[in-house]
Amino acid sequence: MGYFVADLHIHSPFSLATSKEMDLESLSRWAHLKGIDLLATADITHPDWLDLLRRKLRPASKRGLWYYGGVEFVLGGEVSNVFSREGRTYRVHTLLYCPDFDCVERLRQSLAPFGTLRADGRPTLRLDVDEMAWMLHRVVPECFLILAHAWTPWYAVFGSRSGFDSLSQAFPNGLPPNVVAIETGLSSDPPMNWCLSDLDRLALVSNSDAHSPLALGREASVFQDALDFFALREVLEKGDAQRFAFTVEFFPEEGKYHYDGHRSCGVVLPPEEAERLGNLCPVCGKKLTLGVLHRVRKLADRKGPEEGRREIGYQRTIPLIEVISQVRGRGRQSKAVREEYIRLVSRRDELSLLVFLPERELERFVDRDLQKAIVSMRQGKVKVRPGYDGVYGRIEVV
Repeated sequence: MGYFVADLHIHSPFSLATSKEMDLESLSRWAHLKGIDLLATADITHPDWLDLLRRKLRPASKRGLWYYGGVEFVLGGEVSNVFSREGRTYRVHTLLYCPDFDCVERLRQSLAPFGTLRADGRPTLRLDVDEMAWMLHRVVPECFLILAHAWTPWYAVFGSRSGFDSLSQAFPNGLPPNVVAIETGLSSDPPMNWCLSDLDRLALVSNSDAHSPLALGREASVFQDALDFFALREVLEKGDAQRFAFTVEFFPEEGKYHYDGHRSCGVVLPPEEAERLGNLCPVCGKKLTLGVLHRVRKLADRKGPEEGRREIGYQRTIPLIEVISQVRGRGRQSKAVREEYIRLVSRRDELSLLVFLPERELERFVDRDLQKAIVSMRQGKVKVRPGYDGVYGRIEVV
């Protein structure tokens, strides 16, 4: 038995603003370098990508999973639900998963009347997320759903500019049984989400939302042992801490929507300072983009995460290429940093170096300076510069 790492939210070359290198060949190669056992295929609603998946994927030994290049895949993708209720527009991103291509086809036929599936790998649907979930529960009962990057201001179920104040508002007909988890996103982590009792009924998952290969696995979900499609759904439905080990997380301050701010004016503020200013930019007077921390605090009904602490843990990390960049004092785009990164992950995968290997074993693969930096990162010994309004933050090991 051993850990089973899943990254269930990525994109294909058919999604807007996505690298052409996100093809199956590159995905399988980078999954090995990253230490990922299970990847979502991404973009199952797009007809051209789906045709390619049909041709190249083969059934894996585990039920409901597929195989390519030594890596297992689950048929999954993201949709953008844009809809109105009582004169207000909501924008919620939702992840959808199926065990086979027949299920995918029934899902596509159900969604096709509400948007142009060929326009984008992550299509925009003029369909209420509540109506969609209940419809799919009836028509495609094998399919399960995850609410994507739940706190992102512009496109999320709890987004400050796009979403709801509770799950009961989002799903007035009751939480559909096929909605099994909520994705915390890069700008929040489990302790922040534990502050809301509303989320106790959903598993908290983390994924990369990668648009390029290097971003794969920057967040991930780690299970105790290998799972098939149906076991994965069951573990998420039950929040089974015996099989769901922990999540791999960004330091949430690195996410690009953690603090409040206004990118155009270079203004970045903690929630209490933004509130003091009436949530208006002190430079131009326009509304600030309220970040995830502000939104969590507004909706929280607990004094702190300790009141809702769960058995499923988490490990914050900094991407290895950033750690190398900091230790060597060179930019992460520099040739030297990239070459060292590839050399290291070709010997031992990234998540093993960042998370799994004991300290004493790290020295077999990295030098003393990198070992010290990785251990400091694991212990949370970092300096933070929070991200805001679409600008990534910076986390530095100390």
